[in-house]
Amino acid sequence: MVFSERSRDSRRQKADYERPTVKSDPELYPPIFRNFSMFRRSYDLMESLLKVYIYKEGEKPIFHQPELTGIYSSEGWFMRHMEGSRRFLVEDPRQAHLFYMPFGSHLLQMQLYVPDSHSHDNLIEFLQKYVSTIAAKYPFWNRTDGADHFLVSCHDWATHETWRAMGTPVRALCNADTTEDFVVGKDVSLPETNVRSVQDPAGNLGGWPGRNRTLLAFFAGQMHGYLRPALLQHWGNDPDMAILDTMPLGGSTGGGGVKKAADYAQYMKSSRFCVCPRGFEVNSPRVVEAIFYECVPVIISDNFVPPFFEEKDVPRLKEILLSISRPRYLALQTGVRKVQKHFLWHDQPTRYDLFHMILHSVWFNRVFQLRSSPDGASTVGGSRLVTRRRLYGSQTAYIYMCLLPI
Repeated sequence: MVFSERSRDSRRQKADYERPTVKSDPELYPPIFRNFSMFRRSYDLMESLLKVYIYKEGEKPIFHQPELTGIYSSEGWFMRHMEGSRRFLVEDPRQAHLFYMPFGSHLLQMQLYVPDSHSHDNLIEFLQKYVSTIAAKYPFWNRTDGADHFLVSCHDWATHETWRAMGTPVRALCNADTTEDFVVGKDVSLPETNVRSVQDPAGNLGGWPGRNRTLLAFFAGQMHGYLRPALLQHWGNDPDMAILDTMPLGGSTGGGGVKKAADYAQYMKSSRFCVCPRGFEVNSPRVVEAIFYECVPVIISDNFVPPFFEEKDVPRLKEILLSISRPRYLALQTGVRKVQKHFLWHDQPTRYDLFHMILHSVWFNRVFQLRSSPDGASTVGGSRLVTRRRLYGSQTAYIYMCLLPI
């Protein structure tokens, strides 16, 4: 009987390995992926297998209360869709492959941080107590030391706080800084989205065709950190680029106002490249805003996952951008337009949208962490997950797939 079961498992794995390469999908654009076939097969397995349990512990507002507007809204929209999912959720935690800890990092900071204290110790202690609570009540954290748990956090401080308080879970983080406890291959780079309308999170989408965009590059924002002042110093007076610390109407672009927001969007819609420099931290909502308005994002931020080019290239910015031929630029913009669907939130989740792509990245990284048994499979929550690199390949499935070096 044991021999028969092993033989059947072996045949199933062999069939998985020998499955034909996936070359197309009417809903996807293969050129934007590093390995399209690997992504499709992994995504299909996620849809057919993945089950998630959400801990009921934790009180509002820090837990179970999604923030759906502002620059931290990615964690809120994910929480909303995860808690409302019919496909992936299970009520019995024994059936789960992954365990979601539904807290908001921004609300954690707002509720607990003591202004001007310069200490995050009470926030870290709060998260440690939460882990202790679920570990005492359930066996699942202790079973893997939290490695099959995950969290989704967008506040800048979350990278360090969650590392000190938890460490082992898969973390989807906006501040994906490799110098601040972000672990490539385990953690997930979470796009920072600035949602302005709960009713229409994907409203005002799109921009001018690439051939009609006359402005070479655009940036406007507060002079946070050391990089943005350098960018302004080098290129603030260049007639081919709009590198601004304030919008022409006056006032900081971060200050709000319908007219300023509209003008900001128009600059992005009419520029060929949108410069996305780091501020105090490596992440910026401009990356997703650029994709939203079909402007090719230029990420200037060392140690950010994934990089576009390095901060030392700021003095060469115009040279680099002008060296891109028109056909190459149009191909880049096509990639931005095609990848756009993967960076959008919707009132109801749709296949391959940002909710599903982040969940897939969490699933994908967790599968790679599993230690294979001798026959190449691991049993989790009653399902056998084939984890050999021969099936999945060796690359991490990033969702910034159109942003390749030029």
